[in-house]
Amino acid sequence: MSDRIENLYTAIAARPADGVAGWRAGAAVDNAGWLARARAWHALLRGLPGSDFALYLDDSLEFGAALLGAWHAGKTIWLSADTLEASCAALRGSVDGFLGQFPAQLLPMQPPESGAVSGPEQMDGPLSADLPALVVFTSGSTGAAQAIPKKLSQLASEVATLDVLFGATAGDAAVLATVSHQHIYGLLFKVLWPLSSGRAIHALSIAYPEELAAAIAAGPCVLVASPAHLKRLPDHLDWSGAARALRAVFSSGGPLAADAALAAGALLGSVPVEVYGSSETGGVAWRQRRGVADDAWRPFPTVAWRLGADDTLEVRSPHLADDNWLALADRAARSGEQRFLLLGRSDRIVKIEEKRISLTAMEAALLACGLAAEARVVLCEPDGGERQRLAAFIVAAPQGRALLAAEGKLALNARLRAVLAATVDAVALPRRWRYLDQMPVNAQGKTTLAALLALLDGDNGAAGRRPRFPRTRELEREPLRVLLEVEAPAELLYFDGHFDVAPILPGVVQVDWAIHYGRQYFSLPPRFLGVNALKFQQVIQPEAPVQLELLHDTAKGCLQFRYLSEAGQHASGRVMLGGADA
Repeated sequence: MSDRIENLYTAIAARPADGVAGWRAGAAVDNAGWLARARAWHALLRGLPGSDFALYLDDSLEFGAALLGAWHAGKTIWLSADTLEASCAALRGSVDGFLGQFPAQLLPMQPPESGAVSGPEQMDGPLSADLPALVVFTSGSTGAAQAIPKKLSQLASEVATLDVLFGATAGDAAVLATVSHQHIYGLLFKVLWPLSSGRAIHALSIAYPEELAAAIAAGPCVLVASPAHLKRLPDHLDWSGAARALRAVFSSGGPLAADAALAAGALLGSVPVEVYGSSETGGVAWRQRRGVADDAWRPFPTVAWRLGADDTLEVRSPHLADDNWLALADRAARSGEQRFLLLGRSDRIVKIEEKRISLTAMEAALLACGLAAEARVVLCEPDGGERQRLAAFIVAAPQGRALLAAEGKLALNARLRAVLAATVDAVALPRRWRYLDQMPVNAQGKTTLAALLALLDGDNGAAGRRPRFPRTRELEREPLRVLLEVEAPAELLYFDGHFDVAPILPGVVQVDWAIHYGRQYFSLPPRFLGVNALKFQQVIQPEAPVQLELLHDTAKGCLQFRYLSEAGQHASGRVMLGGADA
């Protein structure tokens, strides 16, 4: 049974001082040490003027201590999902200071590791249920960022509901996560619920599957994850230890396809519990699939729901600020008496890798920069299990046309990506760009999604196919030497997962391309024996033209290659070949 958040400090103080509050870098953090950090944050904040402070910390244990210290100091915490320039700018006019790991120019504060702290009696006693505890940000249906205030009672209600639904399954297992606590899902599942129920918290999120498999196998635990991680669990790793130790898996932040959920369940020994909700609503419903067709959602016991105009979902619950019905942007249909199916969103908010992105806001930023006269950003649906990605269609303004003529598409791409980088995470930047004389329109004068997506069909053959080779141009050709200009398109299949923040061309692909074009131009021996003197000096990025030089050394039976550009040499090596000439 979890303790109420209003009495959290007193409850943790009553637990054994040497009890484990969590783990950091393999070392246990005991309750006494965690409470000391909460008092340190309290001492810092109770002496500061103002009531509103932005908080950003990677460490979940330290974050929880800062949160509790702030609440006992009577402060409201503004929760930013990131520290991008646009996010910080949105906070500046609303908060009285910044805490934790914000950029240095914002003068973020945090208490020293040791020093004077509040006395225990200064934090003892319950917090008010009406305390304005938190402000989270979300994109509304208009695309403008909205500040969503949360009273302590709303958060306490959510934690109590989670414990009623899932507490028995989780038991006293520790909490591991692949997600951040800087949004409402991670905050509840990774920080507030574990602290209230006495479960140990692993301080840092785990990004890599190899680390995750080992961490889960180390002892009884629950996993707080996202679809982005669960749908990419590699089946070549040994998950048997994890399957024995794992008590439950949670997933939220976006849709998890049925086949991905069941595949994750087969590897981990537990099908993920998917949680549906939002920053505005908190938790709304959950499901744990029993089969591919099991799509229905079960509402939380404290949540009432109904279908409104155009079959949009409406909810009412103690997780909301009042007792009124709240209309959501999701369309739904009944599935029996108590459950519902989700039918898609009715607005232009999309989710890319669990990041909620406003297409309208992206278009507004492109228009405001002066380089685009018209702009449309659309979601390209994945094909064959690939990830979702965005495409941008631009009618250039005079300034943009001048840049395009003088420096080319790559330069304009870079300028527009920089504009958007201050507004959205790198994972949501458009991967495909098209510059048009005018937007396509139908007989009614409207630009349709189908018409825009049709402009992408001719890129690489049939619609939906992803390129696996670069755009090429022959520069020089001799009997045993060829020089090509190659340019990796942004939509290249091999950029997926390598990496989301800054895509680069994998080294293995560079070697494969060298062999591919070497066989086109030369009569090479058929058998691959290996690669010698392989070096990668500089990365190759999307849309960046580089030269590929190929030399056929017939005496040594090898293919020498190197990638170079004005920036210098990117990669080089010798492909060793054997057998009879092809």
